[in-house]
Amino acid sequence: MANETDTLIIGSGLSGLTTAHFLRKFQPDALITILEKSSLPGGAIRSFHQDGYLAEWGAHGFLDNVEASRELLADTGLDNEAQKAPLGKFVRYICLDGKLRLIPQNPKKIIRSNLVSLPAKLRVLADLWKTPRSEEQTVAQWAEYRFGSRLLPFVDAVLTGTYAGDLHRLSIDAVFPGIRNLELENGSVIKGLLKKKKKAKEKKQEASGIRLPAMVSFPQGMGRLPEALAVDKNIEFSAEVTGIIKKEGNWEIRTSEKTFQAKTLVLAVSVNQALKLLKTSEGLAGEASPVPAIPEAKLVTVALGFSGSADIPFGFGYLAPEQEKRFAMGALFSTHMFPGRAPEGHSLLEALVGGRRHPERLELADDVLIRETYNDLKQLIHLPDPPVFSKVLRTAHGIPQLEIGYPKLLAWRNSLVDNNPGLYVCGFGWDGIGINDMTKSARQVAAAVAAGIAAKGETEVKGIYF
Repeated sequence: MANETDTLIIGSGLSGLTTAHFLRKFQPDALITILEKSSLPGGAIRSFHQDGYLAEWGAHGFLDNVEASRELLADTGLDNEAQKAPLGKFVRYICLDGKLRLIPQNPKKIIRSNLVSLPAKLRVLADLWKTPRSEEQTVAQWAEYRFGSRLLPFVDAVLTGTYAGDLHRLSIDAVFPGIRNLELENGSVIKGLLKKKKKAKEKKQEASGIRLPAMVSFPQGMGRLPEALAVDKNIEFSAEVTGIIKKEGNWEIRTSEKTFQAKTLVLAVSVNQALKLLKTSEGLAGEASPVPAIPEAKLVTVALGFSGSADIPFGFGYLAPEQEKRFAMGALFSTHMFPGRAPEGHSLLEALVGGRRHPERLELADDVLIRETYNDLKQLIHLPDPPVFSKVLRTAHGIPQLEIGYPKLLAWRNSLVDNNPGLYVCGFGWDGIGINDMTKSARQVAAAVAAGIAAKGETEVKGIYF
């Protein structure tokens, strides 16, 4: 006998849990079942605790500037637990010419700083008369054409910190669709931003853009978020999906031990997991996916604890563009960001190694990673004594890379859900890779399920923070 439910969600990562949370708000009486192939909820979000140190396997936090995420915090009571590190107070650094250089978060201060030369600053103004290119471009091609090559290290740092990716492969249309739309609609990014600011001022919304957002985490680490969202959810653990069949407008979902029937099916898993499931599904209307899978970037976190002799600059951390030829892509100054990340009198650094451009470093032994990371960091930060604590965190989860051709895959996803009523596809990578991207998309899916319509994503201009 099949287990019947109204909505079946595959995946108990952040997207699946958030979809279930909001759907319960919109449809309190609906039966919602979540299938999870592992034994724990949370997906890539997981915190590490040992010897008084707290580090992260995945995301280290999220900004408090998206309504869906703020609503989650309020609904779960996590807003009373949240730790916040305001961007206006916690600076970030970029590694340039072998030194850490402070990056102001204020655009006016960036313009006035000596991070780039005067000719490079003037070259940015060329955006005002550069005719937009309609064809899809890499982020590097687009940024160099619009703003000049001297800004590429800063663009590189932004993409290193978010995607662990390669700006010469990532698609501008996929990574920054909102900024791309501003360019295409107004002939210039600067013109588009000025027009947007004018509209906001006319609506008396200019005050909302003054405050820089804050980075949010929790005393127990980011693992607290899925833990709270999983409470009172009907989750079937160790239930890997082996088959999906569309039958007469309903869905039949099979695991090795059970069969489920549902009116609505939500695939709330990463892009490649979804593509694998959809490839073997039966009865779907529409064409096959244009690609079998997309590239992923994997990285390791090297957590290093230091005694009081370490002199770590105040701030969030730093990022290193590829041109610097560093071993680590960057590091988070964890004990500056949030309290309780290390024993009293000690400091914690979390360095990121690998990424899209250096997957070979993931194969190194733990002791080699620790040694090479420490040797790299001590050239930039005053670390006179070796670490008193070290741990290499290796995760099986990769970061989806939205590279050239990705917009076609996204268009295929949208066409697929249009052609198959009752099917919804969200999750890590589909509409971005940040926590805010996923909570916003999942809320939209939940609202669409409740309304009985297809979910339509929204393109917005996101703030760019280092």
